[in-house]
Amino acid sequence: MKSEMPRCITLGITGGVGCGKSEVGRILERWGWAVCDTDDLAHAALAPEGAAYEAVVTRFGQEILDRDGRVVRDRLARIVFSDERARAELNTIVHPVVRKALQDWLAGNAHGRDRAVLVPLLFEAGWTEGWTAIVCVAAGEQTVMERLARRGWGEEDMRQRMAAQWPLEEKKRRADYVIDNNGSLYELECAVRRMLNRIREQEENRT
Repeated sequence: MKSEMPRCITLGITGGVGCGKSEVGRILERWGWAVCDTDDLAHAALAPEGAAYEAVVTRFGQEILDRDGRVVRDRLARIVFSDERARAELNTIVHPVVRKALQDWLAGNAHGRDRAVLVPLLFEAGWTEGWTAIVCVAAGEQTVMERLARRGWGEEDMRQRMAAQWPLEEKKRRADYVIDNNGSLYELECAVRRMLNRIREQEENRT
């Protein structure tokens, strides 16, 4: 006998840099979903009162701080995206803090709402358990480069950020669903709607 109450969905949304994860998050928020961006959790972890602040400053030095003692993310990024070992050390410090904050967020948003979590390094960090489904947002390289250029990124920055993540094709292969985001916002909304319909249908068949 099927349950009369639909099960709440928890999506892990990942993908390559510039592919549109944040846009998918904004779409879902407009549709009433609870959405958490782990980049925001990382920002909070690096704030002066954040749980990762002291360890990061100890490891990377005062030169990553502005005159008010706040971490300048661009300075930190220049270090870690040009040095694989430094990037791994930063992840070792920050990922456990972010994961704890994410667990707290999920526990606090567990009552009757569908939820989505934007996790750029979902596969890289091994955060693959506990989701209703893992979604990869993908786009072609030229499209990504054009989007990042509009944000003011230089080509070297783009290449470094892409190289720091798993290849997009591997993320697509491992994901439960793939959303191709090479077109308009309307096309993206339609793709998200189709994906959600498929997920809900599968969830209904399981109950």
